Amino acid sequence: MSERKFVVVDGSSMLSTCYYAVLPREIMFAKSEEEKQKHYDRILHAKDGTYTNAIFGMLKMVVSLMKKQQPDHIAFVFDKTRDTFRRELYPEYKGTRGVTPEPLKSQFVLMEEILRDVGFQVLLSEQYEADDYAGSLVMKFREEISMILLTKDHDYLQLVNDEYNVRAWMVQSRQEKADELYKKYYSFYGVKKDEVNLPEKVFEYTSDTVLSEEGVRPEQIADLKGIQGDPSDNIPGVKGVSSAAPPLLREYGTVEEVYRSIREAESDKKSLKALQDFWKNELGITRSPYKAMTKTSEEELCGEKAALLSKTLATMKTDIPIDMELEDFSAKAYQEEKVKKWLKSLDIKEASIFGTGK
Repeated sequence: MSERKFVVVDGSSMLSTCYYAVLPREIMFAKSEEEKQKHYDRILHAKDGTYTNAIFGMLKMVVSLMKKQQPDHIAFVFDKTRDTFRRELYPEYKGTRGVTPEPLKSQFVLMEEILRDVGFQVLLSEQYEADDYAGSLVMKFREEISMILLTKDHDYLQLVNDEYNVRAWMVQSRQEKADELYKKYYSFYGVKKDEVNLPEKVFEYTSDTVLSEEGVRPEQIADLKGIQGDPSDNIPGVKGVSSAAPPLLREYGTVEEVYRSIREAESDKKSLKALQDFWKNELGITRSPYKAMTKTSEEELCGEKAALLSKTLATMKTDIPIDMELEDFSAKAYQEEKVKKWLKSLDIKEASIFGTGK
């Protein structure tokens, strides 16, 4: 008897991944946006011109998930806009990301409609991001049921918790990478690959694997990004302190405690030298991060201010009011026949989603 599980799917990262996975080569290698747009007609589409390449990939994933992993409860979380509360804190948040291409943007709207129509709950809003909804779902239901987060986004690792059986099914870029991680962690225990019932390209993270792979515990992921930053979200972090972050956090626990230890040592030169010697000799930090971590400037965001803001930006919200009960997310609401109707209306071959056995 398999455990009861509630799978929270990061719809935004899944749909984006599916979109870029099957783009024509002419678009993948185009040098400019104008050149890409010239080849939009080559993107998989229905007879009426509706783009379907991302929807095709995501529906294939969803159908497989329902059939093979058989979640008892399921929810899809999406980003609606980049202009969430984090932009108010830091206007440059996600500022390095390009504009979402029109063929993908239109598929977001349609995908959300399809998911709702076939029986799933879809959570999104102008104020919060997909991961904030995932965090809030985990906190609301983790005492009732095992929670699984299906995503590519490493931010979700901060929710992993062995005590409450919250795990992350992290989608890897290639199946080979997932297999490599499986060999590293599971084969040691004599667990056979086919006994680990996971979707394609997925590796399951527990608290131990987060610590082993990231160098910090799940609850320290936001602190890690506070110091290291995160280029994908344009979270600045503290420049020049990247490799020192994991050992500092293993020793002090949080960004705030790292800075508390620095302030205590700054009372005299002897204490400050002792602290830096401790970092070098006991924590194995070869190049002292002290100067970078204590830099101050009126012109640029740096030092402690940058670390604390970056941690805030990287911390998922876990307290969004969700006025639904566990049963509202029951997988029993899923209607496969409606999926088939959508496939027909979008000119997607049923066999390509369900396999030839359907």
